[in-house]
Amino acid sequence: MMGSRVAAALLRRGRDQASSLMAARLPRGAPAPSPAAPRVGSGSVCGCGGGGGLLTGSRSTGSVFSASRLASFHAFRSIGSKTLMGQCTRKMTTTVAAMNSGVANAAANSGLKLLVTKGPQAQKAIGIWLFGCAVWVFGLVILGGVTRLTRSGLSMTDWKFTGSLPPMSDEEWLLEFEKYKLSPEYKRVNKGMSLGDFKFIYWMEYGHRMWGRALGFLFSVPFAYFIAKGYVTRQLGLRLSGLFALGAGQGLIGWWMVKSGLEEPASEYVQPRVSPYRLATHLTSAFVIYCGILWTALSVVMPEPLAGSMNWVNSAAKIKKLAIPVSAVVGITAISGAFVAGNDAGHAYNTFPKMGDTWIPEDVFTMEPFIRNFFENTSTVQLNHRILATTTLLSVGGLWLAARKVDMHPAIKSLIGSTLGMAALQVTLGISTLLMYVPTSLGSAHQAGALTLLSLMILLTHTLRRPSPALLKSLASAVKST
Repeated sequence: MMGSRVAAALLRRGRDQASSLMAARLPRGAPAPSPAAPRVGSGSVCGCGGGGGLLTGSRSTGSVFSASRLASFHAFRSIGSKTLMGQCTRKMTTTVAAMNSGVANAAANSGLKLLVTKGPQAQKAIGIWLFGCAVWVFGLVILGGVTRLTRSGLSMTDWKFTGSLPPMSDEEWLLEFEKYKLSPEYKRVNKGMSLGDFKFIYWMEYGHRMWGRALGFLFSVPFAYFIAKGYVTRQLGLRLSGLFALGAGQGLIGWWMVKSGLEEPASEYVQPRVSPYRLATHLTSAFVIYCGILWTALSVVMPEPLAGSMNWVNSAAKIKKLAIPVSAVVGITAISGAFVAGNDAGHAYNTFPKMGDTWIPEDVFTMEPFIRNFFENTSTVQLNHRILATTTLLSVGGLWLAARKVDMHPAIKSLIGSTLGMAALQVTLGISTLLMYVPTSLGSAHQAGALTLLSLMILLTHTLRRPSPALLKSLASAVKST
């Protein structure tokens, strides 16, 4: 999980590195000194073997790198060595060039389009804010999963966009309880429930709703402040406005989902539950918001990807062609889990690797029309999720093997290894959840694992981006000079 500790350390290390480099910049208008000749293929390499060349300088025809780019590069190295990357990240290279008279001029000269104006302090503030919002959304998704697993989602039978205070007196609690007694869930599942038990499921749903409303406040107020201060570029403003609109619509989608569970089921033998289609829509929307915020936060603090040589850049481009479809498989597998939850498919066939006594149940294609089986048939939905989970693990494993065969940045290789480890852990959590009849603890851990794996794939694809034309030109110039 990308926690606030990671974001703070990333930005703090980057600021320190940028400040130390900016201290020696030239006064405005002064001619640039002749830079040292670049050295490719030599430099300090620590510990982990192999290498690739190090670019320690650039020619006068090369680009001028901004403090923001240098900050993000050093910050990524700092975080990698403490979290995902391990000791091999000590091999990460430092791209250092002459600094211009200011960060804005340096960015302009390099051709790099930054998402934040007003310098490194603005970049730090917006980066911390966005990473904090991403963590908040992560927690919201997990809380939603716990709410579903404890069957608390249908305890509140009405909804207001602005929210309301919880019951404060015994009379108010009894009134809410009487409303719940009229619902199909109480009549068919929880008949005879005590007031104390009702309070538990009510607080779970109320907490989930208020957590979402708090996100709207935490997002909108700093956003308005940064716009007023002139920190936000047009591109960033449009992107964040779209994410805010999705967040506002998420509340409506959530109530649309809950409302489906308050309707009488078609058969008296069917337990009341929300529509799997609406549950999948609600979860998919949450994933889109989370991924959008995380990607934007990474773009703010890491405007340039890792690039130490043209060989590494070319290898990253090859791996990216594999990483994008693997990311799609990870996302589709996560969404298929919503249909498993919406159909209570996790409570059927609690065996592995077989489903009961067979590999494929006989009733997988009994519904008409045929397409319904993949979204409403309990057997088919679980079989589909098993196949997708296995495909995800094999795909990430194939990506890891492909990365081992090319010369690329050691930090990226380490990140791919961490992603493979997370994929294996996620499959293990899924099997354990199934075999133990979906306990709340394992079920919520499995959902958190899905979002963590998706986060790693977002980080990987972001790191594999193509560098800016200015950086590519500088790397190419360094190669020619040798």
